[in-house]
Amino acid sequence: MPVELVRAPALTGAVPYAYAAVVPPGSRLIQTAGACPIDVNDEVVALGDIAGQAAQVMDNLEVALHAAGAGLTDVMRTTVYVASTEQADLVKAWDVVRARFGDHDAPSTLLGVTVLGYAGQLVEVDAVAVVPE
Repeated sequence: MPVELVRAPALTGAVPYAYAAVVPPGSRLIQTAGACPIDVNDEVVALGDIAGQAAQVMDNLEVALHAAGAGLTDVMRTTVYVASTEQADLVKAWDVVRARFGDHDAPSTLLGVTVLGYAGQLVEVDAVAVVPE
């Protein structure tokens, strides 16, 4: 049984994500660390490029989820962090993240933050997923 994405009719339908997610009974919860824009050589990629970093972040998130026995369609919630105070920068990252999820519009929080953990890092995404036991 997949994650149930909930839309609240009393809230605007103009947002590109569900407002809540319900975990099916008998599910195993998977929580990821924040996926970072780091390649296999331990280097931050796409310096200065929010969209490029977001793409690497999503690649890395998919690898982590796969290693735990899940995929993007099993995600019930994400948090997207962008090291910027400019809304346009947040939207650049969001567009990449949202596109990778396709029709699976799990609830998400998008935040502008002052700094992230690695030098040159602009984007990070963490996720919670559920899979059957």
